[in-house]
Amino acid sequence: MNDNPPIHVFGEVLFDHFPDGSRALGGAPFNVAWHLQALGQSPRFISRIGDDPPGREIAASMEAWGMSRADLQIDRDRPTGSVRVSIRDGEPHYEIVPDAAYDFIAAGSLADKTTEGVLYHGSLAVRNPVARAALQAVKARHRGKVFVDVNLRPPWWDREILRALLDGADWVKLNEAELAELCPESRGGLEAAMVAFYELFDLETLVVTRGGKGAVAWDRRERFVAVQPAAGTAVVDTVGAGDAFVALLLLGLNRQWPLELTLERAQSFAGALVGRRGATVAEKAFYRAFIDEWN
Repeated sequence: MNDNPPIHVFGEVLFDHFPDGSRALGGAPFNVAWHLQALGQSPRFISRIGDDPPGREIAASMEAWGMSRADLQIDRDRPTGSVRVSIRDGEPHYEIVPDAAYDFIAAGSLADKTTEGVLYHGSLAVRNPVARAALQAVKARHRGKVFVDVNLRPPWWDREILRALLDGADWVKLNEAELAELCPESRGGLEAAMVAFYELFDLETLVVTRGGKGAVAWDRRERFVAVQPAAGTAVVDTVGAGDAFVALLLLGLNRQWPLELTLERAQSFAGALVGRRGATVAEKAFYRAFIDEWN
């Protein structure tokens, strides 16, 4: 399944720290790259870790999973990214620790590399102007599609910076609440808001995720394509479901699957993931079942 250009994934890798003292390796771009690697895509993950035990653990995990570390930078001065998760009134809240290594992804040699295929990035990793400049350096030499995964985590996003990112996007994925935040003036419900957002940024495809209701897409053929979770889907943990969904959107885009098929497979994959604990799975057999089915 790797007979196409590598998917380039730009953004954060970090550890989530939970109130019970446990932690989990994550960051949306890292989760996406992890899934793509297991699905035979050999993604190029562009990020930065600290020269510290968490950073070395990340590097070791990537190597054990077969992921390329060619674009994984080492920061001698700043720590590996982390998020402190707390529970208030039954809801999770996230303190995304600032000035992490991934905030300082350096342009450096990235400006000298021409990339093809699909370039994925989120909105969190560009909260710092240093990483933002590095992303611009990558995009300046990219020859292919740009996929933007919106992730509005107050206070770590800026409306004008995000609009500039969206102006350069071909595909965008966001959830219903994020669409309402970015397109508040729209009237007429979800579909009207999607069309307004799509036209505002001259996109190729817009995908809106709806949690337990599935997802809806709108593309240049001017049609809505919707998917829903399979009846009776067992839910153990929804953390990382969006990242699993995005990984399959990227796979479908890179392999030029029809939009309907891409969404169906994305929903199926995300539905399987929510039946597991955690945002990623460290068992090759989990992914092999999907590879065999799709081949």
